[in-house]
Amino acid sequence: MNEKEINELIERYFRWLKDKTITRNIGNSWTEITTPYLDRHNDYLQIYAKKEKDEIILTDDGYIINDLELSGCSLDSPRRKDILKTTLNGFGVQLSENDSLIVKTNANDFPEKKHELIQAMLAVNDLFYVASPQVQNLFLEDVTNWFDFNDIRYIPDVRFVGQTGFNYKFDFSIPKSKSSPERIVQTLSTTNRDNAMNLVFKWVDTKERRPIGSTLIAVLNDSDKLISSSVNEAFKNYDIKLINWSQKEASLYYLAS
Repeated sequence: MNEKEINELIERYFRWLKDKTITRNIGNSWTEITTPYLDRHNDYLQIYAKKEKDEIILTDDGYIINDLELSGCSLDSPRRKDILKTTLNGFGVQLSENDSLIVKTNANDFPEKKHELIQAMLAVNDLFYVASPQVQNLFLEDVTNWFDFNDIRYIPDVRFVGQTGFNYKFDFSIPKSKSSPERIVQTLSTTNRDNAMNLVFKWVDTKERRPIGSTLIAVLNDSDKLISSSVNEAFKNYDIKLINWSQKEASLYYLAS
């Protein structure tokens, strides 16, 4: 893709983001912001904003954590608490005493902080949701353990700045070798059209700032259900390499080289 095509895609993304964002006043102090991003129930993610003097508080009002717990995914183990803390720290998001995700910002930094909060909500929702009670380990942990067992070298929790100036976090980076270019790896424990397109736009915004030949790899959890053809097609159209977890061994040499 050339620079003109990339810029057109970014403009389309911003138009979509603006057109699909709805605001509503709640009481005298809070404003509800309905975003175009979908959670795993196919409901639009909502955040809430309140201004206090020169500071703006943004929060999910506890939705993400409470929804996971209501679904049977309790975050009471030390391991899960550590992963939650690390994930939120990566986005600059705090966890309040009532389990709300919170960021504090000002008018100048509002767009980036709003973006960071939404990305954190999507990441936590995807990271911790266990599709069935029989699944004991988190998908990201499974992938990490498989990488370690097979001596796949990687850098965890990498962040890159896109052309728009926004920061994006990916699960792994496999550095360039003599035989292979840099490979960026993102795991998706649940895959639908919305989080697929979210990953596409992250990569579109980031790709031109990575070394020539850099590739994005999406590792998809297909343990419980097949990945839809529309998701596969979306990744294919943007040259994102797919690895289905059920067929991971076929990609071992490519990842380890």
